Amino acid sequence: MNTPKDAAARRAIEPVICYPVDTLPVPEMAAYKRARATMTKVDEVVVPPRDASCFTVPAGHFFRIVSVEGAQVGDLNLWARDNLNERFYSGKTRALHGTHITTGQRMWTSFPYLRPMATITHDTLDWYGKDEFGGSVHDVIGTRCDPYTHHLLAGGQYHHCCHSNLTRALANHLGVPMVDAEPHVHDVLNVFMCTGFTRNTGQYFMKASPVRPGDYLEFYAEIDLLGALSACPGGDCSAEHSSDVAACYPLLVEIYAPEAGRIETMAEPDISGYDRSHGA
Repeated sequence: MNTPKDAAARRAIEPVICYPVDTLPVPEMAAYKRARATMTKVDEVVVPPRDASCFTVPAGHFFRIVSVEGAQVGDLNLWARDNLNERFYSGKTRALHGTHITTGQRMWTSFPYLRPMATITHDTLDWYGKDEFGGSVHDVIGTRCDPYTHHLLAGGQYHHCCHSNLTRALANHLGVPMVDAEPHVHDVLNVFMCTGFTRNTGQYFMKASPVRPGDYLEFYAEIDLLGALSACPGGDCSAEHSSDVAACYPLLVEIYAPEAGRIETMAEPDISGYDRSHGA
């Protein structure tokens, strides 16, 4: 091995946070709490096992992803309702908030918009924290199970992985061919999924989700949203990622309207103020 003499000293250098968030706008959690106390359910969408469904959420409303029958992981895509080019940016959300997100943290949109699209206002799994393996829930690490990686590693044609589920749901919602819908499907928020990285190899791992019926992850829609949620064919992802044999259950999306509509102190977030000249 070509190990330098100062290897230990190099490894001992302390890390630096890439994106300090001291100047990041802080969500007004007290205002969300007041609004939550007045909200009533106005709609719901059931997501069948091993399939996906679309839903819309007006700005100023809340929505919940709810476990209703058994331990089940969901893969969530979000777009600006009237502009599919503005969509959830999992990589930047991860860079700002970390590998897993919970109450008080936000889902951010893609370039050139880069603004909060949804804020997590309640998480019944926030008790889980980080376990001894480095695992936690609601990750922005994984990319969604997909038929391309499945074919690469195992061969065959598997059509009910989350990527395909989301593609079908979006195509049906928009009334377009799947070849036109597929490019809009993007990296997800893995709702209820328990994941991390192995310490020895740095590989992405999954383990049984701690979610149980009645648990939910709740969001405030900062802008008008179109969502798609896939009930992952891996079920609780305790053993397999794409499977026809894992126990799978439906998920429920609930939409809530606060009594006064959009929270008065919260205007729709502005898109990024960068001038997009890129030095030209």
